[in-house]
Amino acid sequence: MAAANGAAAKPAPPRAGSHASPLNRPLTSYYLIIGASGLLLAIGLVMVLSTTSAAQLSAGHPPYALFKKQLLGVAVAVPVMWALSRAPAALFRALARPALLAAMGSLVFVLAFGTSANGAERWIRVGPVTVQPSEFAKLALVLWGADLLARKEQLGQLTDWRSLLVPLLPGAAIVVILVKLGHDIGTTFLLLVILLALLWVIGTPGRLFAGLLALLSLALLLQIITTAYATSRLTGFMSAAGGPTGPNMQGIQGKWAIGSGGLFGVGLGNGAGKWGWVPEASNDFIFAILGEELGLIGTVSVVLLYGALAYAGLRVARRVTEPFMRLAAGGVTAWISIQALVNICAVVGLLPITGVPLPLISDGLSSLLATTAALGMLMSFARREPGAQEALAAAKHGRLSRLLRSLGRDAAPPGPGTTSRSPGPRGPGRMSARAGSGRPPVPVRPR
Repeated sequence: MAAANGAAAKPAPPRAGSHASPLNRPLTSYYLIIGASGLLLAIGLVMVLSTTSAAQLSAGHPPYALFKKQLLGVAVAVPVMWALSRAPAALFRALARPALLAAMGSLVFVLAFGTSANGAERWIRVGPVTVQPSEFAKLALVLWGADLLARKEQLGQLTDWRSLLVPLLPGAAIVVILVKLGHDIGTTFLLLVILLALLWVIGTPGRLFAGLLALLSLALLLQIITTAYATSRLTGFMSAAGGPTGPNMQGIQGKWAIGSGGLFGVGLGNGAGKWGWVPEASNDFIFAILGEELGLIGTVSVVLLYGALAYAGLRVARRVTEPFMRLAAGGVTAWISIQALVNICAVVGLLPITGVPLPLISDGLSSLLATTAALGMLMSFARREPGAQEALAAAKHGRLSRLLRSLGRDAAPPGPGTTSRSPGPRGPGRMSARAGSGRPPVPVRPR
């Protein structure tokens, strides 16, 4: 009896993919990326509709023209992200060098034929839309740098600092200089962040990494000092005095908009800052309008969603075994997380205004497509974490089994004891009975 009780009390073996904590499951990173990205895209569409419709109405244009363009971009970006999430790592490695060469060529084209705004030369007009090649240069640098360092690690060529930095540093320098010549300080900073992230993930010695960090910081500071609009932004940040319509109007009005939102906001669509008071309300300062209309609850939710993306990306970089996937995941995570942090800190006044968009939320097709492509690649790596393929197969098998069982129940014939209730013709001699009553049939007396 004791043996029987012991056997009965023995716990059943865990099912495939089940663990004590949800954060320890193989597909945690994959589902976190899907959920956080989808919610940020939805919030972005709502906020772009709110901000651009006000700007279009103020200018006398159709209110939904810019929103339709953003909606079309999301309709293209989501299938691209889904397709890339199913792509193998070999495809991304094969695209590394062509992507870098295409990025360099497009940046040169921008310098020759591009258009400028707010002191920076970033855009190429292609028909009815404008393209910002520097956004795709971030993804190209991640792919090329990760592929290069992964090859060197596999060949054992990272023992010397020269082989570590060459040709990585010269290649990255060309991209950074081309962006710098267009006076795009924000993208220059993010490219340097990607480079440092790749060097950190590969395990660069501490002294060498600190020296490179100091050197790159000095180069960025020199660029800020020698660029007129960047210097004015820095001095405005250092002494943020002025009126609501003066030189520091954007920063002052942005903080006023967030402060007026309170805990729950003034209501979606009811913000006043987007009616010309907050410059670039649909792009760089969309977080200010989000805080005004959705309040502290909305801003904290967005920050937590970016935190979930950062956690998932770092988890992918820590769990994958292939060097390329580890490097690329670290580079993409640093790029998106730092870009979101810089944008939010600039809006709330903790950093100078840099002009970088809020990923997945700000208006802009180039940033949207580049970011979703990077997240699609990150999802592909998350599907290749240890145990992820088995968990996906088990989940698909479970869904298929439940579907077949439900179809079988629907198609099963009536069991014993069931009666058909189909009506029949009434007439003389027809017998009626009560189903399941056990009584004999009662004859119907003819009339």
